[in-house]
Amino acid sequence: MFRFSLLVGWELIHLYYLLIETLSMTGKEQRTMIPSILLRVSFSTLFSLACMVTFAVPASAQIKIDLERPPEGQFIVDKANLINPQDAEAIRKMSEAVLKDKAAPIIVVTIESMSQYGGAGLRIETFARLLFDQWGIGPEKLGENPWNYGILLLVSEQDRKARIELGAGWKREKDAQALQIMEELIIPRFKEGDFSAGIKAGVEGLDKMARDLELPRSPRPTSHYIIGAVFIGLLIFTVVSLIRRGSSGWAWLFWGAIFAIIGVILYQMATNRGGGGGYSGGSFGGGFSGGGGATGSW
Repeated sequence: MFRFSLLVGWELIHLYYLLIETLSMTGKEQRTMIPSILLRVSFSTLFSLACMVTFAVPASAQIKIDLERPPEGQFIVDKANLINPQDAEAIRKMSEAVLKDKAAPIIVVTIESMSQYGGAGLRIETFARLLFDQWGIGPEKLGENPWNYGILLLVSEQDRKARIELGAGWKREKDAQALQIMEELIIPRFKEGDFSAGIKAGVEGLDKMARDLELPRSPRPTSHYIIGAVFIGLLIFTVVSLIRRGSSGWAWLFWGAIFAIIGVILYQMATNRGGGGGYSGGSFGGGFSGGGGATGSW
């Protein structure tokens, strides 16, 4: 933008001095200079418009992400080495199957940081969209029908950010499910330091989403079952105590204290919560992002 202003300013100054020089001439000389002035004004106008078109291109459109697209048949680019071989094989099989069944390729990319691949200063949403479009994830069309159901799962380890980016065919209809996958299946495992399991669980969820199936539930920690057992035991204790001693039984006081403790635990948990047929084509067919998806951090 600075270069644009400088060039236009130089043209205006040059035109100004041309006009001053013309005004100092005699009438006959001025008439001779009029065609030159009009030509110069036309040139300056066209030049300014050309500069505006050139420099008005969004900065993000000029950025190229420095990541080479994987060959067809490969669904994982694990630059950050976050995925163990067993999970990588499971991801490959799921991605291969959903590509064949639904023409909806799931591409997984892990990087150390966005800045290492030309994305310094970018939000992960912008980085993911640029990468999606640059690689052309998913077929843009199936025959003559619009398609564009590609899926990108991007994890930036040092930025502590993850993004699910969806092709334009999904519109914004799956954003809520993508967010559920991010918050319930991926991020909890990332917070535990198990990136491989989180990525695999995320791909499992995306596979279900692409097939319009119910999403996998996040695993319940053992503490949930312990709390449930204690709750049932206290309920039985209270009922027996009330039958034996009536409403004056001391179980009421005990029960109130337990409920208070459970309330505090639940409050802490709440406040600590983190943010068709056989397709034979490839994973990259000119697809482009529709801006839908979900972002998570840990």
